[in-house]
Amino acid sequence: MSKPPFLTLPGAARAYRLETARGDFAVHDAGAARLGTALLLPGFTGSKEDFVALLEPVADAGFRVVAVDGRGQYETGGPRARGAYGLGELARDTLALARAIGDEGRPVHLVGHSLGGLIARAAVLRDAAPFASLTLLSSGPAAVAASQRKRVEMLLGALPSLTMEEIWAAMRQLDPPEAADEETPPEVAAFLRRRWLANVPEQLGAAGETLTGEPDRVAELARVPLPFHVLSGEVDYAWPVPLLDQMAVRLGARRTIIEGAGHSPNAERPHETAHALTSFWRAPSRGA
Repeated sequence: MSKPPFLTLPGAARAYRLETARGDFAVHDAGAARLGTALLLPGFTGSKEDFVALLEPVADAGFRVVAVDGRGQYETGGPRARGAYGLGELARDTLALARAIGDEGRPVHLVGHSLGGLIARAAVLRDAAPFASLTLLSSGPAAVAASQRKRVEMLLGALPSLTMEEIWAAMRQLDPPEAADEETPPEVAAFLRRRWLANVPEQLGAAGETLTGEPDRVAELARVPLPFHVLSGEVDYAWPVPLLDQMAVRLGARRTIIEGAGHSPNAERPHETAHALTSFWRAPSRGA
């Protein structure tokens, strides 16, 4: 999971519930849409807080940025029915969010981190009209790598029989090395547990099935006339970096690798990630 470096919103940001045609969503909203608007979708077990360190540099660059808790994630909530969290339903939510924040109908730049990238891709394939570009942030062409798939399958097996608190304790034992940071601020550590316990279990189950079973849809996506950007860290435990390189070539996408970052450049190297995003949004194009 992504671990935000801090939790305090910058002065330019506000937290509220955004009303859409698909219900209301908890969001962080920062900046004015002088150069455009961006919608940020978090990954598996993540939330809008994963983008908190991006808000100020992106807003300072002239963009409005809206980070969201998806249906069933943290402060948005959702029904206790797994069918509500299929990829098609989440894609429809994304389209409703884009239309709700679009300035006078202007298309928005869409960014999906990890699982959020698979959701973003599904939304674009359903209807690309609300979007100005798509950035796949540490998100690959299909199901996650075998090592991560095993971890997700263990979680899926535990959901029916263990409490969320019990699963949280077990997951801490399975975290990748980069997540074991003894310098994590106490308030961030407490937030991570609170966020996990707030997730709707059925959402986690459906998301896990997406991560372990999603087919390769890159060829289909490449036919969509949008500018694409594949952005990642130097290493990635969910999708190997060479696989992301190949996906970028297949999409004719701009490719950015953030030095010193792993699976969550948005949290690990936020200023470099913000610069890469806003540079792309200023002049979005196929390839680079």
